[in-house]
Amino acid sequence: MPRFAANLTLLFTEVDFLDRFERARRAGFDAVEFQFPYAWPAAEIRARLDAHGLQAVLHNLPAGDWQRGDRGIAALPGRAAEFRAGVARAIDYAAVLGVPRLNCLAGCAPDGAGAATLRRTLVANLRFAAEALRRAGIDLLVEPINRFDVPGFFVDRTQQALDLLDEVGADNAFVQYDVYHAQRSEGELATTLQRHLARIGHVQIADNPGRHEPGTGEIAYGFLFAHLDRIGYGGWVGCEYLPATTTEAGLGWLQRARVGQPLAEPAVPEPALAAAAGPAAQVSPR
Repeated sequence: MPRFAANLTLLFTEVDFLDRFERARRAGFDAVEFQFPYAWPAAEIRARLDAHGLQAVLHNLPAGDWQRGDRGIAALPGRAAEFRAGVARAIDYAAVLGVPRLNCLAGCAPDGAGAATLRRTLVANLRFAAEALRRAGIDLLVEPINRFDVPGFFVDRTQQALDLLDEVGADNAFVQYDVYHAQRSEGELATTLQRHLARIGHVQIADNPGRHEPGTGEIAYGFLFAHLDRIGYGGWVGCEYLPATTTEAGLGWLQRARVGQPLAEPAVPEPALAAAAGPAAQVSPR
């Protein structure tokens, strides 16, 4: 059975961020991940990890001004200095937290920007980041994100991310494979995971529609978890989903997965189903 890490940006939001570490340990998680830790001092996060015996396995590079619509800046012309400063800040946090991999969000194509210019900018920034992270002993990840949730996101398919990494040419750069985003963008989950296993540095999960917990939608997660074992995936699986009700109420899937039982489909409240049928932008893209 894969090793699961609780994403503390989306799970246990019933309590403040620093209190979510205790909730994750109480729920049986050995590891956690989060999107952006920068609103809290790294030392405070480290103290929570130590207090509850948790390992931090992933966070993102700074992604620009989220409140004003940025979803990453790595592909955006004219923001290289900001990107490089963000890389340094992320490395500082990773050093304190013991995080072995950092995820880079490419960002959304601005109006009037040509694809060739965006690609050149992204490749140059990824090369810089990969080298800086290599010196720190950290892996770099690039994550495709579906364009239903995030219109205009520059990297939305696995092959596109692989092609970019081929051009970057860094041996510490990998794909972050989010099953939810992949299902929405391209499908072929099992085949893609097996074919590109050596180049996938981290896996994240959520069901579709709605981005809720496994067992609430169309993805055959019981099969997929067994498949990850069969093909030899040894990394962490980040639980980056939006609980349909409360986090604890929706964790039955995890208990069943750990004992090899089929993942039943918990009831999803009607409002959640209605929201899933509406604009995907209602869902947090990361």
